[in-house]
Amino acid sequence: MDEETGPLTCWLCGRGFETLIQWHHPVPKSKKGRETVPVHPICHKTIHTNFTNAELARIGDDPDTIREHPAIAKFVHWVRRKEPDFHAPTRR
Repeated sequence: MDEETGPLTCWLCGRGFETLIQWHHPVPKSKKGRETVPVHPICHKTIHTNFTNAELARIGDDPDTIREHPAIAKFVHWVRRKEPDFHAPTRR
């Protein structure tokens, strides 16, 4: 936990973390992205299941645009009440 920013939260769903953290490039490395943001493994998989690297590069570092996608909005609504380390298979 950083004293200035508070506890770390997921870039996609906003939930806190327990033990599992992955680092997502909002702009993919293959598209010259350098910045990373913390995400849950299930959130990371959901992003990549619904967007190509080209689409992610066009969207950039804008989680609100990602969350507006119908499948992502449904996922975030569903996962927001799960425990921080919750994981389940991700489907297309």
